Amino acid sequence: MADPSSYRPRPGEIPDSPGVYRFRDEHRRVIYVGKAKSLRQRLANYFQDLTNLHPRTRSMVTTAASVEWTVVSTEVEALQLEYSWIKEYDPRFNVKYRDDKSYPYLAVTMNEEFPRVQVMRGHKKKGVRYFGPYAHAWAIRDTVDLLLRVFPVRTCSAGVFKNAERTGRPCLLGYIGKCSAPCVGRISPEDHYELAEEFCDFMAGRTGTYLRRLERQMAEASDEMEYERAARLRDDVGALKKAMEKNAVVLADATDADLIAVAEDELEAAVQIFHVRGGRVRGQRGWVTDKVEEITTGALVEHALQQLYGEETGDSVPKEVLVPALPDPVEPVQEWLTVRRGANVSLRIPQRGDKKALMETVQRNAQQALVLHKTKRASDLTTRSRALEEIADALELDSAPLRIECYDISHLQGDDVVASMVVFEDGLQRKHEYRRFQIKGFAGQDDVRSMHEVITRRFRRYLVEKEKSGEWAGAEDTSVNGTPAGIPLTGEDDGVIGGPKDDDGRPRKFAYPPQLVVVDGGRPQVAAARRALDELGIDDIAVCGLAKRLEEVWVPGEEDPVVLPRSSEGLYLLQRVRDEAHRFAITYQRAKRAKRLRSGPLDEVPGLGETRRQALIKHFGSVKRLRAATIEQIQEVPGIGRKTAETIAVALARSAPAAPAVNTATGEIIDEEEPDTTGGSSGESVSAGLPDDRRGQET
Repeated sequence: MADPSSYRPRPGEIPDSPGVYRFRDEHRRVIYVGKAKSLRQRLANYFQDLTNLHPRTRSMVTTAASVEWTVVSTEVEALQLEYSWIKEYDPRFNVKYRDDKSYPYLAVTMNEEFPRVQVMRGHKKKGVRYFGPYAHAWAIRDTVDLLLRVFPVRTCSAGVFKNAERTGRPCLLGYIGKCSAPCVGRISPEDHYELAEEFCDFMAGRTGTYLRRLERQMAEASDEMEYERAARLRDDVGALKKAMEKNAVVLADATDADLIAVAEDELEAAVQIFHVRGGRVRGQRGWVTDKVEEITTGALVEHALQQLYGEETGDSVPKEVLVPALPDPVEPVQEWLTVRRGANVSLRIPQRGDKKALMETVQRNAQQALVLHKTKRASDLTTRSRALEEIADALELDSAPLRIECYDISHLQGDDVVASMVVFEDGLQRKHEYRRFQIKGFAGQDDVRSMHEVITRRFRRYLVEKEKSGEWAGAEDTSVNGTPAGIPLTGEDDGVIGGPKDDDGRPRKFAYPPQLVVVDGGRPQVAAARRALDELGIDDIAVCGLAKRLEEVWVPGEEDPVVLPRSSEGLYLLQRVRDEAHRFAITYQRAKRAKRLRSGPLDEVPGLGETRRQALIKHFGSVKRLRAATIEQIQEVPGIGRKTAETIAVALARSAPAAPAVNTATGEIIDEEEPDTTGGSSGESVSAGLPDDRRGQET
């Protein structure tokens, strides 16, 4: 725990102007980002008597080891920079709203030649029109099914579209009139694009125009005694009205607005948003957050606005935003919203009428969401805390291991040896910090030696990062010269999930140490991990292993394991960590094995791509016939010149089998005459019957 006075800036150093400030911990990781109209006055509040601070603010300033700031010219710039840094650094003490689900949107891909209507989740893409979010994907599909009678826009995937285009036959929707079938040329690209725009206009709330047009056409058809066409138009009008009924009118003046309500207690807050377009509720979403600092309702609203509109522009930001409390000051936020929209945005508290009544409905939804969230999480928080305390007690640790890393080795009879590293913080997975390794220091099956190599490589990288930041002062040469022979100095993180970033406070590879290292295995694996750490001069990280047979917990230097009760929450957490490491390792090992089995002698020919490999196999029928062909015969394949043909002949001659391949199960000699579309080896059948999870390691 740091003393805030140790890094408090000297009097007069902090400017009395708008800006954004960052608190960093001892590892230079940004833990809090804030903005202020006056940096001097705002930062002074953090360096008062600790007893006067809110408990969570006190925790933040005692976790921090330094503070820095950036001066800007206006409060709007400070708001924009604060949002950018929160997204970039992901500070642990900032308010971060968490979606309770990934909400689906109705999307129209207006960036394609033939726009497609579909359900989309995740980040928004440029050139795509979005409507929603909706609570359920089935609600979107029901609405689309009704609207396709009137707006038969394409809904098929690119594969289905190309297949129909190739065969000249549309899909079922094209036959029943729910798709205009642009794949077979029934409608021009221009007319289909106009149809998609009409669909978007209707979804945006401009419904009256289309209803009146259809009703007029229906009357005209009836007057001309075209009763079948009139009946179809009548059904189209009914479909549109039914789709409109799914969103009841809540504001009679066809308002476009977002209503935001907040329900909070001392520890948490829930936010509910209703998206009203054309006077109808078109979407709803909800967020929850931990209140990691003393914060007002207005500040919670400000953070919600940042997350809601931080990446939106144009009509995605409505003309009116109704909130329960205004940020202080409100002018910079309102100006920022106006810039995002490109037109004036009204940010206010509803006082009377329909809008106030609707805000009360949104508030009730927020209150219910908070109650439901606390009900679900109460046992979860208690369980995780108890699990970490039980692990600390069992392993005699000084404190609960808030960060746990687990390692597992996976292979198949000594081939494709890989390892995994998974990370749990506060008992929860941190998937973006997972890492995976290829064993490079030796060949063959040796789980103990593999574990030693992986631990060495991971923590050598940690020491390198500490040296960069000037934090490492001991064991001067052990990070490189102390590395055991045969362990590579490069390529430590094969297939890294979550790429590296620079060392300016952003997430980095292997930059932060765990309090506990767990290995999948018993006493030998634990001893190897402890020895690797000792060789690197690291003595402040605990190590244990979990042997699968009896679920025993092994610690270094002990003859007997630690046995946790089967009902122990600590044992359950260790099992979850170990099983996740096993899953991650075996997934990587299977992928490597599948890639190896699919490879063949043609894969080793430099400059020979997939297209020409397939052309060779198609021309000759098999690798055996290709191997027997002359250079002149190989040149007959389109795209193969003499130099390439010579290279292919040399590569195949080198890879020629010394003896026929034999199926070890039946004794049958395997003929290579079967067409080989992948260039793979016929010896694949030898390992085809092995179980997928056979790894040869202690479990």
